[in-house]
Amino acid sequence: MTEFHKVFEALKWASSFLREKGRDENIGELLLCHYLGMNRARLFAELREELDPAVKEKFVEAVGQAVSGIPVQHIIGYEEFYGRRFWVNEEVLIPRPETEELVQGLLTRVERLFGKDNVINVVDVGTGSGAISITLALENQQLDVMTVDIAKASIDVARENANQLGAKVRFFEGDLLGPLIESGIKVDVVVSNPPYIPEGDINSLSTVVKDHEPLRALVGGKDGLDFYRRFMNEIPDVLNEKGIVAFEVGIGQGEAVAEMLRLAFPGAKVEVVNDINGKDRMVFAEIGF
Repeated sequence: MTEFHKVFEALKWASSFLREKGRDENIGELLLCHYLGMNRARLFAELREELDPAVKEKFVEAVGQAVSGIPVQHIIGYEEFYGRRFWVNEEVLIPRPETEELVQGLLTRVERLFGKDNVINVVDVGTGSGAISITLALENQQLDVMTVDIAKASIDVARENANQLGAKVRFFEGDLLGPLIESGIKVDVVVSNPPYIPEGDINSLSTVVKDHEPLRALVGGKDGLDFYRRFMNEIPDVLNEKGIVAFEVGIGQGEAVAEMLRLAFPGAKVEVVNDINGKDRMVFAEIGF
């Protein structure tokens, strides 16, 4: 089954094995790039090269782990987000491409609404790997970024990523906006990718997600909207007169979350934005402008 010696043979074997087991066949390419220390372009330029036996052994073992349901990001230890490498483990949600779109949409609105001369206070709620908060801090030097998570284990991962990437972020441990409310801290921007999967949908998720990513970062109550409801009560206590709220939402939840924001902030400009796949994935509110 694993009688191969060249790079292209390894890829062919892996994609076939992964497909047969119902896993993403592109995982083989990611793993081989990782173990060979190559990018995709170089990998394909060297398809006819002999595979080192030690690399082959690690690769075969890793493909087996992927087939068993372990996320490829946990096998290699990282995920790329916004052009940077973030360390991940089972304590944090693996960053998704859709969340890059949330960050991009927020950065665009911040520049348009606040200009380029002011310090802008931002809180990212639900730190996870730190992908959102760290990216915001590195992409726009005007942003003074804070981030909150209920789990110290998640904050530890994010803090390590901030150190590795050289990002200045302040970390708070606590529930939603509680730490800021208790400290009397006000912000210009609230951003969050909260847990939004309805309880009843968890069992239908792939084992790669439900068995290896933290449920606290996935489940959002019976209808998936519990955290958004709580935000509507807490955001008015921390948001300045002029501010932006940016949420990632589950597919089909956009209008419900937008309506919550309209009720909480009458007169706000609220928009539901589709992701690159045409799914409602982001909700932005511009308040007091």
